Amino acid sequence: MTRTEQLRVRLLGYRPTDRFWGWFWPVLIMVLGGVLRFWALGRPHQLIFDETYYVKQGVSMLDHGVEMRTLPSLKTPDALFTHGTPNVFGTEGDLVVHPPVGKWMIAAGEAIFGQTSSFGWRFAVALVGTLSILMIGRAARRMFGSTLTGALASFLLAFEGHHFVMSRTGILDIIVMFWALAAFCALLIDRDRSRVVLAEKVGSRPLGVWVRFGPWLGGRPWRWVAGVCLGLCIGTKWSGLYFLAAFGLMAVWWDMGARRAAGVRRWGRTSLFVDGPYAVLTLVLTSLVVYVSSWAGWFVSSTGYDRHWAATNPSKDYGWVPASLRSLWQYQKEMYRSAISITSGHPYEMNPWGWTVQARPTSFFYEGPKKGVEGCTVAQCSKAITSLGTISVWWLATVALAFILYQWLVRRDWRAGAIACGIAAGWLPWFQYQHRTIFEFYAIAFEPYAVLACVFVLGLVIGPVDASLHRRRVGLMWVGGYLVLTFALFVFYWPVYTAQVIPFSHWQWRMWFPSWV
Repeated sequence: MTRTEQLRVRLLGYRPTDRFWGWFWPVLIMVLGGVLRFWALGRPHQLIFDETYYVKQGVSMLDHGVEMRTLPSLKTPDALFTHGTPNVFGTEGDLVVHPPVGKWMIAAGEAIFGQTSSFGWRFAVALVGTLSILMIGRAARRMFGSTLTGALASFLLAFEGHHFVMSRTGILDIIVMFWALAAFCALLIDRDRSRVVLAEKVGSRPLGVWVRFGPWLGGRPWRWVAGVCLGLCIGTKWSGLYFLAAFGLMAVWWDMGARRAAGVRRWGRTSLFVDGPYAVLTLVLTSLVVYVSSWAGWFVSSTGYDRHWAATNPSKDYGWVPASLRSLWQYQKEMYRSAISITSGHPYEMNPWGWTVQARPTSFFYEGPKKGVEGCTVAQCSKAITSLGTISVWWLATVALAFILYQWLVRRDWRAGAIACGIAAGWLPWFQYQHRTIFEFYAIAFEPYAVLACVFVLGLVIGPVDASLHRRRVGLMWVGGYLVLTFALFVFYWPVYTAQVIPFSHWQWRMWFPSWV
């Protein structure tokens, strides 16, 4: 084995070679999960929960390029919108609390299938939800070096109830999840490819000749891809900023570890003064450019909220800044003030402490048909959509958090660190906003990393590849039983994920705790 080959093994570890199966299983599970997500996607044909904002704003952006304010004279704009009158807007731009990327994506589905199509309202979220099943499987395979763990990750996400409901509801949060996960996957690819380059450049030097600085690891196109994805994530919701910060630090930390393992003497300085600035360029500055560009509809409009603020508010200190950028900055400040002022009580608001244990799932939709209505055959029925997560996944992920922290901080396992990074970026920031009205479904942003935490534990249950045949069989039996339980729970809760009309008593069977009602 050459020195380069030795370095590749040290830097990359075991790499699976069954390329066909590495794609086959995640793609197959993605197709199955996609069929479920797109089935009867337009049902119910009415705006549910926060679709009242984002679906209508998508239509407004198609027609006007920006979010327009709903006519105040309309008493029931949602009913008009649902029944075929999508133009419920006045002539004034609306102050909104989220950037435009996610709404443009929802608008794309509306443009394809029609503004009055409830299938079109939800097409974009169903698409990104389906694609994320493939992405998590490929990410898990790359992280754990196992095709089996990749298949496990895809399976758990495909049949996880919270992810399923969010994939069928036209709101922004699963779009945040998608772009953050896309950035994470791009950084994983960059990690592997940059380490191959590092091994080749260091290994080509004569034995005993140490590398003082560098080497340069090339243009790293997947870093740029990650920067674009993070810009789109932030352009959907500002909570994407925390993924940018966390993933940026993670990427530089990976570079630092790679240079140290490769034998670069001044690995710390090189990482800080070479890799660090390049990470700022590829991740931070790229995401900033993408974010500002996402406001193109607002820039070219004449009716966007605060579009001409700078013209009526001249500045002596910042007059050199283009008026459009000054107006955009003012709009961002007003968006932030508006967002943090959302403190009104809501029956389904939930403190972030309870998110991972599914303490208070959000009821997105509920009707109680009587006998003879919508196929109800008993005195009282229920027709509900509840973002209740599959507890076998979330409860295991909650327990696994302690294990992940141990593996990262004590065992120095980079995979555990990456999982912890994703969970921290999507979850911890919300603890500073506990005074705000927040909901459990925000947990979708870090759900992929919760699934990876489960996969980490399940992989240990199965056992290493060099374990005895009996040990592996026992481990596979336990994991197989866990997968059966997860699928059975998904099937059991299917009616309250998809607004099926069921007897009220059957709905009660599924509400195991008072806080779920």
